[in-house]
Amino acid sequence: MNQMVKNFLAQHGFYLDLDLNALTKDILSDMDKGLSGKKSYQDMIPTYFDPSEIKIHEKSVIVIDAGGTNFRSSLVTFKKNGKAVFSDFEKTKMPGTERELSKKDFFAQIAKNIRRFRDKCSEICFCFSYAMTITENHDGILTNFSKEVKAPEVVGCTIGEELKKALKDDGWQNEVKIFLLNDTVSALLAGAGKGNYSSYIGFILGTGMNCAYVQPKNSAYNLKRQIVVCESAKFGGFKNSDFDIIMDEKSVKPGSSPLEKLCSGAYMGPLALETLYFAAKEGLLSQEFSKSISNKKSLSLIEVSSFLENSDNKKGIYSDMFDSEKATKEDCKILFQIFDALVERMAKLAAAVINAALIQCGESSKEKPICIACNGSSFFKTYKVLKRTKSYLKKLTKGSSIYYKILSNEVDITLGTAKAAFI
Repeated sequence: MNQMVKNFLAQHGFYLDLDLNALTKDILSDMDKGLSGKKSYQDMIPTYFDPSEIKIHEKSVIVIDAGGTNFRSSLVTFKKNGKAVFSDFEKTKMPGTERELSKKDFFAQIAKNIRRFRDKCSEICFCFSYAMTITENHDGILTNFSKEVKAPEVVGCTIGEELKKALKDDGWQNEVKIFLLNDTVSALLAGAGKGNYSSYIGFILGTGMNCAYVQPKNSAYNLKRQIVVCESAKFGGFKNSDFDIIMDEKSVKPGSSPLEKLCSGAYMGPLALETLYFAAKEGLLSQEFSKSISNKKSLSLIEVSSFLENSDNKKGIYSDMFDSEKATKEDCKILFQIFDALVERMAKLAAAVINAALIQCGESSKEKPICIACNGSSFFKTYKVLKRTKSYLKKLTKGSSIYYKILSNEVDITLGTAKAAFI
């Protein structure tokens, strides 16, 4: 990396040499606090789900997946042989992402989205990808929204209970059982049953970021064996750079989900743009190109990744991002190094979060490794993030007794969500 770029990043507190072992220890210490009932960044939410209890049999369930950007719904029918058949899939915008909604309007929109399934099934498995306290009857009380969803009245509500009311108002006659689970739990359950594993981890790096794992029975925590959702996005034991601080101040919810804002798809584009504003202001880039950057109002992670993938082909790279005619060859090199540093940090943070979960899972072996079920477009589609995460994870676990296998294409959130009805 150009020394000028290194100095620029370091002057603003963006450190290239992260001690991932130390970061893992900090995350583990925070996990221990949360499990012990002490004040912690991560919520460490028990789910009362144990994947070893899954017993698939013949029936149909409605599956809802409310994510950071999209709202998906479908019918999943399990056959006698355990095979799942998916039908009547539909995708629309996540309620509350386009405009602020009241509690009533939020749940009414969900009821409208699944109206086509009215009274077809008695069970709804609801993957609700936001911080919740899970109750023993598998409902969920929303702690807070992240990912820029605007529906403040829903915070504190019991999601399944409120949805039942909305379904009744929408004409549903049958009484339904609703199972609430997080997307990390859905990913984890998707991996369950796919091999001979000692334990499971669900890891998401998409619009947002989170991790879940199977906590062994532990008398110190007064926990039975069950899945625990970490809410990794909330971990705050990391010193932010000036770029991170400014981007956070401009976000819809300043101060929330600090780790997520360093590495997830919803924030990486704005973070990259803030970093370029600094670079342009401080003379790292040519005068003409700096003017082009100052006029840029938005930037996405997709654009950042696309630039990195096609960095050798200068012509056309800036067509949608900046004014290509004003960019010099040196501008191109500096832009690459800044963007690459940001996505490199994504991979490092992902590796540290997964490593902490691996350690927390307990014993594993070559014959029975820990299954890491990964999901999220930012993780799989961002320039070299998957490859780098694997590399860092290999280094972190080298010489230890931790054995694992990473699942990627085999992870189906819808299938994992549907399995909740069988626990």
